Amino acid sequence: MLPNLTQIEAAAQIVYSCMPATPQYCWPLLCQELGTEVWMKHENHTPVGAFKLRGGLVYFANLASAAAVKGVISATRGNHGQSVGVAARRHGLAARIVVPQGNSVEKNAAMRALGVELIEHGEDFQAAREHAARLAEEQHLHMVPAFHPLLLTGVATYALELLSVVEDLATVYVPIGLGSGICGMIAARDALGLRTEVVGVVSAQAPAYAASFIARQLREAPVTTTLADGMACRTPQPEALEVIWRSVDRIVEVSDGEVAEAMRVIFSCTHNVAEGAGAAPLAAALQEKARLSGRRVGVVLSGGNVDRKLFAKVLGGRSFAAR
Repeated sequence: MLPNLTQIEAAAQIVYSCMPATPQYCWPLLCQELGTEVWMKHENHTPVGAFKLRGGLVYFANLASAAAVKGVISATRGNHGQSVGVAARRHGLAARIVVPQGNSVEKNAAMRALGVELIEHGEDFQAAREHAARLAEEQHLHMVPAFHPLLLTGVATYALELLSVVEDLATVYVPIGLGSGICGMIAARDALGLRTEVVGVVSAQAPAYAASFIARQLREAPVTTTLADGMACRTPQPEALEVIWRSVDRIVEVSDGEVAEAMRVIFSCTHNVAEGAGAAPLAAALQEKARLSGRRVGVVLSGGNVDRKLFAKVLGGRSFAAR
């Protein structure tokens, strides 16, 4: 069940004890690129550079008041792990985070700087998540999931901010990793009684959610993206799928090449840094440019945590062909 307006507003007060609301800007050069009015929600402006912090703050506020927990563990590609790190530190809890081998060097460094004990295991997020679950049982740690109603409620605060400020938003593009971001958008839209069209965005090189959306049943798919690690999902979350099937208008697949171009456009037009998942919504909007004329459009820049060397390659025009 999605949170209602009262629950989202209560979550916002927890979030704002750590950070202010993030801005949403209508950048003129982006409007020129898209050929219509476009508003960008800047979740790259949170203290960890991504929207995930909101969910962690709300989850841990409830965890601390409901249970005696000495340590926590979770799995991540980076942004969720930073969220866990910040929230665990605020509540005096030790945190262990499992990441897949070859994970972002700078996201790993950011998690360690927050006091997280980092464990590298497995070839992808799903393998890391399964290993974290095993360690939680063996070591009697609280397993912080990557998808949970409290995480969703916290994340929904970003969508409440955007939809409350930008009136008559016709379409909003939201990246899908495991699903909390898009479910949070749907929750806020429904809580406000709006009719905004919600469009999900996935990597064409991690198409599990797109395949599941079409089939109307859970479908796994291999992950080969080298740029959009925040959307590198092999196995969809069943609870998120139920919400997506019911409330998402469509899902757009974007290639790594399209994501790279969107990262360049964002930097050129706004001088903001977007990681792959953060640029994917703009990539999808550019792909659908012809259908958006005359519509007020929103794109969620969900995070800006991209490694410097990789970003340099993107800005330098490197080709990111599908593998």
